[in-house]
Amino acid sequence: MLYPVPAVMVTCKSKEKDSKPNIITLAWAGTVCSDPVMLSVSVRPERYSHDIIEKSGEFVVNLVTEDLTRACDWCGVRSGKDYDKFKEVKLTPFKSDFMETPAISESPVNIYCKVKDILRLGSHDMFLAEVTGVTVDEAYMDENGRFDLSATKLMAYSHGEYFALGKKLGKFGYSVKKKK
Repeated sequence: MLYPVPAVMVTCKSKEKDSKPNIITLAWAGTVCSDPVMLSVSVRPERYSHDIIEKSGEFVVNLVTEDLTRACDWCGVRSGKDYDKFKEVKLTPFKSDFMETPAISESPVNIYCKVKDILRLGSHDMFLAEVTGVTVDEAYMDENGRFDLSATKLMAYSHGEYFALGKKLGKFGYSVKKKK
């Protein structure tokens, strides 16, 4: 019942020559450590992307905007065994300097991850990964060089439904900040 959660599109690519990259939609992703910067994603072992991530040891978490919601949903209900998902949903692979696995160009934020451990938990395996790099679309940086989350129009997932994220309600520490 810990909802809503971010729905993310995770890209992965086999180390085999001429393999095509794949996209899996996941709703179980989150930050687990700040030093070193680490996150986790949980994937069912029977999913096509599971073995790719396990064998390659890397993946990219791509944040999803309102405009990417349809592609996110489609990638979540189709298997990369049967489809070239980048081609089918008309997304562009983005090659960074961080790793061989491409990100999604249309995503506002791409988080590059190297697997450090795999926890076999039952229905899902949790991939604990260290963040090795991040790319951010310049269109979402404000005049002070800060990331403007509200400009991205990110979406969230809750019990089978997608939602637009709402307005900013405050910022960290505002409840105790002294008034002038």
